[in-house]
Amino acid sequence: MTHPTRPRIVIIGAGFGGLFAARTLANKNVDVTLIDRQNFHTFTPLLYQVASSGLDPSEIAYPVRTIFRGADNVRFLMGEVEAIDTARRQVSVRANGHAYTLPYDDLVVAAGSRTNFFGQAAIAAQSFELKTVADAVLLRNHILRQFERAAWADDPAYRQAATTLVVVGGGPTGLETAGALHELSVHVLRKEFEYLKDSPPRVILVEATDHLLDPYPASLQQAALDQLRSLGVEVILSDPVAEADAERVVLGSGRVIPTHTLLWMAGVQASPLAGMLGVPLARGGRVPVQETLEAIGLEHVYVVGDMSYLEDERGQPYPQMIPPAKQQGIHAARNILRRHAGQPQAPFRYVDRGIMATIGRSRAVAYLFNRVPLRGYLAWIAWLGLHLLWLMGFRNQLNVFVNWVWNYLTYDRSVRLILEHRDLGKAESRDQEAGGQETEGQPLVEDIPDEALETVR
Repeated sequence: MTHPTRPRIVIIGAGFGGLFAARTLANKNVDVTLIDRQNFHTFTPLLYQVASSGLDPSEIAYPVRTIFRGADNVRFLMGEVEAIDTARRQVSVRANGHAYTLPYDDLVVAAGSRTNFFGQAAIAAQSFELKTVADAVLLRNHILRQFERAAWADDPAYRQAATTLVVVGGGPTGLETAGALHELSVHVLRKEFEYLKDSPPRVILVEATDHLLDPYPASLQQAALDQLRSLGVEVILSDPVAEADAERVVLGSGRVIPTHTLLWMAGVQASPLAGMLGVPLARGGRVPVQETLEAIGLEHVYVVGDMSYLEDERGQPYPQMIPPAKQQGIHAARNILRRHAGQPQAPFRYVDRGIMATIGRSRAVAYLFNRVPLRGYLAWIAWLGLHLLWLMGFRNQLNVFVNWVWNYLTYDRSVRLILEHRDLGKAESRDQEAGGQETEGQPLVEDIPDEALETVR
């Protein structure tokens, strides 16, 4: 319940930054309103497993209202933020066809990021992205549909294009997605479609630079490349995508790849909500913030996670990944409490516990605490364990663990369901063109949230 004398805190976004900010403020002497377009929190690092039929969407999502069921001072509202008036300290939200105004004393903006196509509108129109559960289900539908339609085709060229999947981006998401799609297409679908025995499916990873996993040491970059190729993924380096349509991808070198599926994972930029704050933006549309995480030039407005731009002691911006978002959400909330208690705010200091990326079965690389390199099976086990514990809700953790064990033992992907409705959007239009023939980055090594956020103390 709201209290007339308590500070009113509005948090935009129920990703990791916003969620941990709200969790830190739960059961404190403030009133918190958390706003998001969805009524659930998405564990974004496992979206690619939904897209590759490894997990059900419900296993990586958790209702926001359930998370804060025990916090009387936190209320959740589902809606779309349309405007932010920092002078009047109010947020305009559209929900159920109506416009609402929410006043605030302090605002935390944690709306995350969106895919960056670097101004290439034509490529964006032909690409699938992987930022939401809806994106993952849309992509799963499209991929499975391509294999089904190829089963009706007599033209070998069409079949090959329909079963060739191109992933753009050599970061963790690109590698993880390429590896998972290769295992799905080669170890599962190839056993079920007779035509694939003569025309094996292909997964191609395209990276514009001459290496993968940019922030990693050279030895782990090479290890990732070797493991990816040993899995069977074709890797193309130093050759960016120049053009794309519904039937092919053209690289900068002029190489043409016939394909009906282009996945774009080559970069992110801040949410458009950054532009609503009316301040000059930094690279990637991010909002420059002070060390307290308050937006430069604004009072009582904190920006955290993928939207914020703050440089570390080396002059590099903090990465747009989950642990910085989580730590910034907690820190902004604590600074709000400090200020209302009459105490000085503290500068943000990021605790970096390392980076890791999985490539496929028993294949991964990790750089723990930026000092200890791991590769292969040990890195893979570390990745599995941390991601399992990061999931919210014991039921989700148990379901994902059982699915992972089953997939490891059998290679089976039980969620190979094409779930369609009339408005198929990009997937449907792309298929028709092909002749008939659908809020935070990869995680670093980080501490595990208490009880996976099931309860709020």
